[in-house]
Amino acid sequence: MTTPIGRPARELSDEELEHQGKQAHETRNWVFLHGTAAQFATHTARMLELEQEYVRRYPKRTWQGSGGAPTAPGDEVEQIKAAIAGIVAQLQSLLQMTPVTADEHSGAAPDDPIKALLQAIADKPDGRMNKLAVHQLARELGIPRENLAKLYKEVPHLLETEKSDRVITDAGRAAISAG
Repeated sequence: MTTPIGRPARELSDEELEHQGKQAHETRNWVFLHGTAAQFATHTARMLELEQEYVRRYPKRTWQGSGGAPTAPGDEVEQIKAAIAGIVAQLQSLLQMTPVTADEHSGAAPDDPIKALLQAIADKPDGRMNKLAVHQLARELGIPRENLAKLYKEVPHLLETEKSDRVITDAGRAAISAG
């Protein structure tokens, strides 16, 4: 099992709980389609933790707390057991899948995966791409995380962060055209 990320849901303010729960649901589809098994497990565990805390605080706001659930576990231990069983079922399904290699997905790997990544970002409107899409593309191109991080840290920066987007810099554009 993976280690949950962030403060325990019980320690969050009402606003933080609502914000993180909304964010978890907004990223769920991307994690399901593009994330690794570890990311999916971590995301699932955190999302369930946030949802259970929300139901604990506001039992009448959801179908789970309003008596509309087909089966309502009686105590917290039963709720945790049910959540873990759901995660295990999802992970078993993932383990049964045949992974798609980069070659099967998008053809042969490029000679220079860093240039391919920078070019893909440069080709987007305003030279910006969502951070999740950048990380997925880096995985597909076989770029290790530490090499991706260097694009933001080395001088000159080839990529910059702007909220949830990653933006190519002039130095990044120059790196694409360099031989």
